[in-house]
Amino acid sequence: MPDRSTRHATILEVAREAGASKTSVSRYFGGERERLSPALRQRIGEAARRLGYRPNQIARGLKGGRSRLLGMLVADIRNPYSIAVMHGVEQACREHGYSLLVANTDNDPVQERTHLSLLASYRVEGLVINAAGHPTHELQAMAEQGLPLVLLDRWLEAFGADGVGLDNALAIDMAVDHLHERGYRHLLFLSQPVGLASPRQQRWQRFEQRLSEEPILHGERHDPALDGSAVDAIISAFLARAGRPAAVLCANGNVTLAATRALQALGIRLGEVGLLGIDELDWCSLVPPGITTLAQPTETIGRAAVQQLLVRLDGSEPAAPPRHALFPPTLIERGSTRLPGPDHDKETP
Repeated sequence: MPDRSTRHATILEVAREAGASKTSVSRYFGGERERLSPALRQRIGEAARRLGYRPNQIARGLKGGRSRLLGMLVADIRNPYSIAVMHGVEQACREHGYSLLVANTDNDPVQERTHLSLLASYRVEGLVINAAGHPTHELQAMAEQGLPLVLLDRWLEAFGADGVGLDNALAIDMAVDHLHERGYRHLLFLSQPVGLASPRQQRWQRFEQRLSEEPILHGERHDPALDGSAVDAIISAFLARAGRPAAVLCANGNVTLAATRALQALGIRLGEVGLLGIDELDWCSLVPPGITTLAQPTETIGRAAVQQLLVRLDGSEPAAPPRHALFPPTLIERGSTRLPGPDHDKETP
């Protein structure tokens, strides 16, 4: 009897253990289980578990063209948004019999090119991409070769790929409307450097459009590097110019954290100066009196990305035009957007 503690079981050994043909075992692990009888499926599954057999998906892909692998390219894996969406992607992959390969680029176009080549070498069947900026030659080549692509939270003009993400215009409208309704008339929009990141561009542009449409509102926008002194100086100067009631609208979770620290350093109570952030983070409910946020449906966005890939992979609509699925945020109101006064004494946890 061979010592299986030092090597992997083979597909032939599974076939012998199950009393089945090698072809039947290949069908079982190759996505064709429905072609086998229930009894045969049960025997093969039990035999594989007894032997500890795991199919080599990469080898299967090289042989048959189906790797059952999907790839995900993330611009910044430290971003809580990226982690949350990745969970939705992974859950959907698992439910549909795919495995997920993830690569992080740190917003570096060079790393983006490197990881795209690496994912291609693993013969992934589709890609979810949070691109750093303009599409690279590698990304263009993949699209031209027919590899299904879904852009996550990025919109690249003249690039024919499906996309999923937040409805950024709606998010800004909801934020501005909420702050206006709560009595804030002077708004500061803070973002990380806009650069080539299209969600930041869209949020920035929509904020300016709202200000031009509603003269009653007065606003400024800044996209500083997120060091404490820069954010402190921007908020302090804004409040000196604008007066009260004023509020800070933050374009993402990183900016919300920087603005919270700046307001605390300036000795300003949240609510006295309003604070609203796009992206719900765990700590937002813990900073008294709680920070109002617009929560993105990250699980839904991740699952939608995989669903778009599956539609392309099933071959029914290979030449359909690109689809862009936009999802609304959910307003979570807390005390940071409640002006102090007789009608606003009660803090929201």
